[in-house]
Amino acid sequence: MKFRHLLALLPWLLMPALSHAASVQATLNRSTVQLGETVTLNLRINDYNGNLPTPDLSALNRDFSILGTSQNRSLSIINGSRTSELTLGVALRPRHTGTLQIPALTLAGMQTAPLQLQVDPADPNTASTAQGDVFMEAQVEPNHAYVGQQLSYVVRLYYAVDLSGGSLDTPQIDGVQVSRIGDDLKYSTQRGGRSYSVLERRFALTPQRAGHIEIPPLEFQGEMVDPRDPNSFFGASTPVSASAPAASVEVKVAPADWGKSAWLPARELTLTLSGWPDSSDQVRVGQPINLRMKLRATGIPFEALPALSLPQIDGATVYPDKPVTGTDNDGRWLKGHREQAFAVVPTRAGTLTLPATTLKWWNVQTNSEAVARIPARSVTVLPAAGAASAAAVPPSATTADGATASPSVPAAAAGAAPWWRWLALASIGLWLLSVLGWLLWRWRRRGTPTASTTAAAPDTTRQLRLAFLAAARGSDTAAQVRSLLAWARAERPLLRNLGDLSAALADEAQRRAIDRLQQRHYAGAASGEDDLAAVFKRGFVWRASGPAPTDQDLPPLYPFNLH
Repeated sequence: MKFRHLLALLPWLLMPALSHAASVQATLNRSTVQLGETVTLNLRINDYNGNLPTPDLSALNRDFSILGTSQNRSLSIINGSRTSELTLGVALRPRHTGTLQIPALTLAGMQTAPLQLQVDPADPNTASTAQGDVFMEAQVEPNHAYVGQQLSYVVRLYYAVDLSGGSLDTPQIDGVQVSRIGDDLKYSTQRGGRSYSVLERRFALTPQRAGHIEIPPLEFQGEMVDPRDPNSFFGASTPVSASAPAASVEVKVAPADWGKSAWLPARELTLTLSGWPDSSDQVRVGQPINLRMKLRATGIPFEALPALSLPQIDGATVYPDKPVTGTDNDGRWLKGHREQAFAVVPTRAGTLTLPATTLKWWNVQTNSEAVARIPARSVTVLPAAGAASAAAVPPSATTADGATASPSVPAAAAGAAPWWRWLALASIGLWLLSVLGWLLWRWRRRGTPTASTTAAAPDTTRQLRLAFLAAARGSDTAAQVRSLLAWARAERPLLRNLGDLSAALADEAQRRAIDRLQQRHYAGAASGEDDLAAVFKRGFVWRASGPAPTDQDLPPLYPFNLH
């Protein structure tokens, strides 16, 4: 192997080491605050084992007052892989309203990405008033919604004393699904000239029915400690309680003209597809096209999103992979997502067209219908590699001495093959030599002459048949595919893949068994497993003549289409 080839492989060899390099990230615990409140800037650095020097925070002094810093280090070991995280927390209080910029900061020689913080004026109805040592507020947004639309419910506990403990209820609302969003936020603010610590807890409320929804008061029960009381040293405390005000929401049903489509009330929704080849890419029959469809929605958990599939594709078979699902949040809104990978295998040459895919949804921010769309796409599919030369030599064509003619690779194409292709060909050649040596050894032991044709001798065909029947009784689909093709090629040397084998068979049961074997092997589908040994026990039932079956003779494999 040439030295330049080793250089080309160097990035791949170094990738495992680079994937564990240290990285730094800056985040804010809140993206919107009121003037007088505090916000925490978290600087996180992963896989950093040294002593972290104090970063230069002077760039923040223009728009913020720096109230203090803290450090926290965590270590986790998952499947033997060790990861560490060091977090530097910086407490900030904005100096003025507006959209404030947090510039890029340098930490351990690495720079963070800049951030933005929206600072609103303090609410005049609350900023100048205080309600004692401990009080609560609640806020629901919006106060008019549709069935299935997520609401943001925020509860804040204000306390100007030391609390030794306490409990905060979870909302219990009839006809509403309640889930907590993220961890509690802690910050400080000013009310009526007095400083308060704030504990903020957020919930996602999803109404399951229309009508008037009443959110009952939320209760806090805790223990207050007065540091000036000498008895507090011995654990003496005073019970304290507070209650968040009740709230209400009006919930409507979906529009009457919505139709039979799935009801998807979301703040945002996107549907994308990646992996479709460019017009300059070469696609051949039997070569899979690997696609990935992604559906993401804000304000909807993934359970409410429809399953993903491709529309029916004429001239191709679709094999879906296992879906990837999950629900994240941005601190206020749920963000559901579904991802689905597909292997699209062209079955004939020509133009392959993927029809357009659409998904109707309801935009709750504009209160209007919207459509997410993946446009139609096309690509030219070339014949399978070697198909032209194989077609030039019919299966019955023989040489003058009776040997079957074998297709040859054009010299120009062979000369243009990259080095890795030659390496692969050399490996295949060595494997073939090993098989030939084994067959020669078997022949010498049996003392039988060899035939002078490319078709396998009856004894070899029998051995390959027995090898397949043994693999068919197991669960290794790769071994079943290899042994079935090896046996078939012993009788039909020009067969290239399972698709060719299925087209050459006359028995419907054998063709169905091959189709389901491909689904299990290439897509991991849990389709009904045939008794392969029983289906092929009596050998192949070859077609005498006539055209091969087309895709129109088969039912659609995955007929579901988003609309």
